[in-house]
Amino acid sequence: MGGEEDIQDRVERRRARRSRLSNPWWLRSTVVLIFLTALATIWTTNAWLTDRFSENTRVRSELRIALYSGNLMSELQRNSVVPLLLARDPALIAALLGNDFSTTSARLMTAQEEIGAASIRLLDASGRVVGSTDRYQIGVNSVAAPYFVEALRARDTVFTVSELASGAYEFAYSRAVVSDGKTLGVIVVGADLSQLERSWAGISDAVAVTDSEGNIILSTEPRWRGLTMPQALAVRSAPSAIQRAFQVTADWTATPADAYVQGRAVMRSEARVPFRGWRMISFTAYSSVREKVNAILALQIMGFAILLAGTFWLMSRRARLQSAAYRRESADLRALNARLTREIAERERVQKELRVAEQTMQQSSKLAALGEMSAGVSHELNQPLAAMKTYLAGARLLLQRSRPEEALSSFQRIDDLIDRMGAITRQLKSYARKGGEAVEPVDLRAAVSSALTMMEPQLRTRPIRIIRNVPRERVMVMADRIRLEQVLINLLRNAVDAVKGRPDAAIEITVEAGAHAYVSIRDNGPGVSDLEKLFEPFWTTKKPGEGTGLGLAISSTIVADFGGRLTAHNETEGGAVFRVELPLHRPGQPRQALAAE
Repeated sequence: MGGEEDIQDRVERRRARRSRLSNPWWLRSTVVLIFLTALATIWTTNAWLTDRFSENTRVRSELRIALYSGNLMSELQRNSVVPLLLARDPALIAALLGNDFSTTSARLMTAQEEIGAASIRLLDASGRVVGSTDRYQIGVNSVAAPYFVEALRARDTVFTVSELASGAYEFAYSRAVVSDGKTLGVIVVGADLSQLERSWAGISDAVAVTDSEGNIILSTEPRWRGLTMPQALAVRSAPSAIQRAFQVTADWTATPADAYVQGRAVMRSEARVPFRGWRMISFTAYSSVREKVNAILALQIMGFAILLAGTFWLMSRRARLQSAAYRRESADLRALNARLTREIAERERVQKELRVAEQTMQQSSKLAALGEMSAGVSHELNQPLAAMKTYLAGARLLLQRSRPEEALSSFQRIDDLIDRMGAITRQLKSYARKGGEAVEPVDLRAAVSSALTMMEPQLRTRPIRIIRNVPRERVMVMADRIRLEQVLINLLRNAVDAVKGRPDAAIEITVEAGAHAYVSIRDNGPGVSDLEKLFEPFWTTKKPGEGTGLGLAISSTIVADFGGRLTAHNETEGGAVFRVELPLHRPGQPRQALAAE
């Protein structure tokens, strides 16, 4: 037993330690709190940084578009004065008057190099190109060209935009060459704005310039030229399914895009160009914004990941310690289980011996009761024997006197006495026999009558008034008749001993039937001094040598075996009441159900 207690103590200590090692609620709550805090922080940081960097990007885009607009105006203004200077050049006027253009192209090339114009052409009054920096243009008739027609009408420097066959636009300043009030021809100076487009494409994502009618005349996207801005934004290659998924994934945290250029979300900046109602529009991708925001978010996520990794490491460490505690506890439990198995086997053996001892004790108790009743039984047997002797002597005398009828009457009385003696001996023999384990329906009234018959010799020798209250109907219970009679005899003996020496000694026996069957044995003795120890083995209120203290303990055990209970209490008027409660026997109902009631 000492080793088993040590193992149990060890198991309890390890179980307590395991409970301490188990991940407590606050640690799991900390993980959830860290996770929620990370989500809230990342969401808030993303929104705030996205707005801030988007605003910075928009400001830079506006500054850049202002710079682009200034460069465009500078280029236009630089080329706008060239036609005025060349239209007053005496050499060009002389060539138109003399129709001698042999040196005209060379002079125009020299002027182009000095001014930096895209091209310079000289047209005569018929619209034919007579001199040009591009020799392939000489001889081309441009009488219907806008720059020729507008120059002749305005008689001033005019600016025209012409769409070429390649889809590009030509920007030209033209002015009529007039001498003595006569129009001799037109000088055309082309502005090189394509270089601006190339410079814009290297810095911005997309830049476009629209004229007063909203048509795009300059753009870093060649497909946009000649279209309006809504038309240009609609002209884009449809991205694939993978590109669309990537685009949704990349833009879910960004502010709503102003437009999409080449499948990328962009913000739009617009500025007015102070020239002929032109407007410049710039598109800047959000990729730079996202890169900056994602870099900071990556640092935050890394910090929270490190924090969560530390927390998970702590939880896993506790889990490993707890697993080791489980293994040690399992080993102790296996050892304890082996000890308990051996102990259970030992206890089963002891219980079998106790049952045998209990049956022996019950039998000893009955034999003790038989010993106490032996005097009364011998008295009961001696009286019929003496009467039989008297009747036999009388019968012999009557036969001698030839009076056989009267002798037969004596013989009949002797036969009655023999039956009475047989009943007494059968009752004693039946009571002395050991009870069995099997139960059967027993009439509680018959059990009470049998017990009173057994106690009759003792009751006759004492002035005790017996009061019986039994119903007329049978009260059937499931019990072993011999053992049930043993309980009733023990209770009657205790009642007889309790009223010993009282002049008005009385014992009341009551049989009742309700939800259960009840037998109450009440005496008018002094009562029981200690009800709590009443059913404990070897506890008795009798003097030494008068009782063993086992009668009530054995009786309580027998009643419990029948599914009932034995109780006792003291009456306020005096005396003690012992009450046997047993389940009623109802045919067709299992015994377990009766006991459950």
